[in-house]
Formats: sequence, structure tokens, C-alpha cells
Amino acid sequence: MALWGGRFSAETRDEVAEYTESISYDRRLYRWDVRGSQAHVRMLARQGIIPAATAEAIAAELESIAGRIERGDFKFKTELEDIHMHIESALIEKLGAEGARVHSARSRNDQVALDIRLYLRDEVDQLSSGIREFQLALVKAAAAEPEAILPGFTHLQHAQAVLFAHHLLAYVEMLDRDAERLADCRRRINVMPLGSGALAGSTLPIDRESVAAELGFDRVTRNSMDAVADRDFAIELVSALAIFTMHVSRLSEDLILWCSQEFDFVELDDAFCTGSSLMPQKKNPDVCEISRGKTARVYGDLMALLTMCKGLPLTYNRDLQEDKEQIFDALDTAKRILRVYPPMIATMKIKKERMRAAASDPALMATDLAEKLVELGVPFRSAHHRVGSLVKYCREHGKRLDQVTLEEMQLSIPEATAEFLTMFQPEASVAKRELTGGTGYRAVRSQLAFWQQRLERADER
Repeated sequence: MALWGGRFSAETRDEVAEYTESISYDRRLYRWDVRGSQAHVRMLARQGIIPAATAEAIAAELESIAGRIERGDFKFKTELEDIHMHIESALIEKLGAEGARVHSARSRNDQVALDIRLYLRDEVDQLSSGIREFQLALVKAAAAEPEAILPGFTHLQHAQAVLFAHHLLAYVEMLDRDAERLADCRRRINVMPLGSGALAGSTLPIDRESVAAELGFDRVTRNSMDAVADRDFAIELVSALAIFTMHVSRLSEDLILWCSQEFDFVELDDAFCTGSSLMPQKKNPDVCEISRGKTARVYGDLMALLTMCKGLPLTYNRDLQEDKEQIFDALDTAKRILRVYPPMIATMKIKKERMRAAASDPALMATDLAEKLVELGVPFRSAHHRVGSLVKYCREHGKRLDQVTLEEMQLSIPEATAEFLTMFQPEASVAKRELTGGTGYRAVRSQLAFWQQRLERADER
């Protein structure tokens, strides 16, 4: 193969070419490969390493190659392995020896490190925007039913009454941490490795800083060996995506439960559900179920990247070619989620009467009784025990907490007064929790206002 020079005396076997190629999946990097190469040749010309006319011709032909790829007029060949060799080969085919100057002072090692960083930087920006849209959909759904009450759960057992809006805003908080992780990860992505060569830099008088400035990088890498061997930034990104999909999976599980006949708190629009091949009555929340499965898939991508890198000596090893399919898969999965969830949330029907009925179980207000005793000076553990005894009494006598008489209540809670008999309305329970971060009406309105303002500012940016 001419591009490999004179070292080899035999052509690569077809089986080896097919086994080692990456063009079947790394072709998606072509725009960033072209952009990086254009900045590189302009720098080479400024530094007097190649003629200015050659740099101009190469930059123009690179643009033409990108156009051909976009139009589907570019032929990909397995024997050329990857997107870098395809573009360089096309340059040489068009410009001859002058086209071959594009690879001066660089290696495929630092070239691919550059391409993937450029690509991931743009992908992170798209993901961040998508997460904001997801948050906004949740905030709008919460704001549409600010007073709807449902039972909150611990251990999947009815625990305390909470506002539906408060529940949704919990996921807004999770997604915000996801956005913060992506923003933090982007800082480490946005470091330019080009100029590191194969591992030791270059003897040619290149200007790395000017290329970094042109490409919008914050700085250049400080160590050429680390620059070509590093995939921490990719692992960190996929780790952030694994956490994001975990959050989506938890939301999905809530929605699956809420859609069941046993809960019947919400109904997803038909456009986001499927039927059964056998049972005509079925309406299945398939989007949510598939999302749980896709979360496992992203976990697998992360484990593959970590395992791939764990035993590699410095510097570059061909194993690193295997990073792209996992990176691309995790990104594609996250983007698919972000396309489907905002409209699914926006069209979700809320059954607030059913929610309120489930939250009306007076047992959900047992903690309110205990805290009322604390207000009266009873130590909490003592109060907890007394209310627990009342719950036991009610179970043994087939009564709800709100069905006992004051005399019956005083058997377990001597301090009880007539006021205790009025503490079993979920609205009253919610209204008492007005502390910052609580599920009280004013507290949740404050949360909603915060997120509405914050997300509006994000849209303006």
C-alpha cells in the first residue's frame, strides 16, 4: 500500500484489512477531520513549512472532499482503513505530491485525538441543549398541575403525601447535575493534542497555540505522550452519559408504575406506547421499558472503554481504535432519549383525582402526628413509638387512623387532643412543609419559579 511507504514487502491481506478497518464507523468524523487538517495546513504555511499556495489548495480540496462525502459521492474503501487515510488519499489523488504535504508534522495518533475531541465538543453542546429541553418539559408538566398530590414512596411503600410537581422537579435536579457533569467534562475535552506527533512531538517549527486558537481550544496539551494515549475525556463523557441514562431509567420506572392499573396516576399518549400482538386491550409504555434496556447498553459502553484502557502501556496502541464504537453508541443512545422524552412528557395526561385518592390514606400522615408530639415536647423516638402503637391498634381493629375516637387515640398517645383528629388531610400535610426544598405549596412554587427563570436564561444563551 503506497501510503505506508517502503517498509513493507507485501500487501495487507484482505482478511486483515477487513479485521482492522474502522471506516465503517469512523467516517462520521469527516467534518472534524477536514476542519482540523485545514487549520493544520494554514499553520504549516504561516511557519514556512509548506508553500502558502499549497496550503490554500489543500484547504480548498478538503472542503470539496467534505462536500462529496455529504452528497454521498465519495467512495469508501476498506483497504484505506479509516477516515484520515481516505481524506489524505483523496487529496493526493487530486493534488499529487503537494497534497501529501498535509501530513507534515503530525501522526494519525495526534490527528485522531484531535478529531475525536472536536467531535465530542460539538456533541456535548448538543446534549446539553437537549437536556435543557428535557428539563423544561418536566418543569412545564409540573407547573400545569402545581397542586396535584400523590403518595411519595420509600421502599415502594406509601410514605408521605407530596406534590406531583415536587416529584417531577426531583428529576429536573438530576438532569441539572447531568448538564453540570457535561459542562465540566467539556473543559477537559477542549484541550488540543495536535502537534504531539506519534508520541514525541515534531522537529519542525510548528505553532500549536495558533492552531488551538483557530479551532477554539482553551489550551494545548502539555505532554505529547499523554496527549496521544489519553482517552480519559471519552471515558468521563460516557460515564456522565451512563449516569444520565440511569436517571432516565429511574424516571421511566416511575412512569411505568404510574401507568399501571394498580397506580393509574398518569396516561402516556398513544404515540409513545404500543399494543400487544395477542391481547387487544393492552397499552404498553414501551418507550420507558426500552429506556431501561438502553441504560444497560450505555453501562456496557463504559465498561468496554475502561477495560480497553486498563492495561495499555504508553503511548498509542491500536486497541484505542476500539473506543469509537462505544463512544458513538453511548452518544447516539443519549440523543435518541432526548428526542423522545420531552414530547412524551409534554403529552402525558395527569390523573390528579386518582393521585389524590391514593394520597388520602391517613397512614401517610402518621409522621405528622409524631412531629406534632415533638412540638409538644415529646422526644421524637418516644413520639415515633406512640404513633406506631396507634398504627398497630388500628390494624388489629380494622380501622383507619382517621376512624379512631379521641379516647382510642389516647390509649397510645396520651397527649392527643381533638386537634390530632383533624390532621389526616393530605393538603394540610403538604401545606406544613414549607421549608426550603420541601413539598409545601409555596416551597414548590419557589422551585418552579427558579427553574423557569434558569431555563429561560439557558435558552437565551
